Amino acid sequence: MSGGCARATADESHGPVQEAIRTEQAPAAIGPYSQAIRCRGENWIFTAGQIGLDPRTGALVPGGVRAECDQALRNLRAVLEAGGASLGRVVKVTVFLLDMGEFAEMNAVYETFFTAPFPARSAAQVSALPRGARVEVEAVALGG
Repeated sequence: MSGGCARATADESHGPVQEAIRTEQAPAAIGPYSQAIRCRGENWIFTAGQIGLDPRTGALVPGGVRAECDQALRNLRAVLEAGGASLGRVVKVTVFLLDMGEFAEMNAVYETFFTAPFPARSAAQVSALPRGARVEVEAVALGG
């Protein structure tokens, strides 16, 4: 991944270097950010973090970290598909957990969404997540 998406402004000779990706199949952004960005010319997709919000209601799904992780990954899949990619084209995932003690529960759900060769992944415990979520997932994928 070279620096083709490094600038947020338009490249005067080639037009915008970034393209926003948006879908109603995942929750709308809850701040000044995009659900995902495609880097033109290199076709990399960088997603915003997805939490377990139901895209129809905007509410966090009940059921704890397993249910939230399942919905977050469904949301992630919807965003990637809106950009012409899929979970199979993900090369890097970052998972943020409110409690690292719930890693095994998150992992049990996570492994049902990805197949070998699995994307590279980092997981970190954080002090808080938006909307009181227990897990947030973001990804980098090669566009379709």
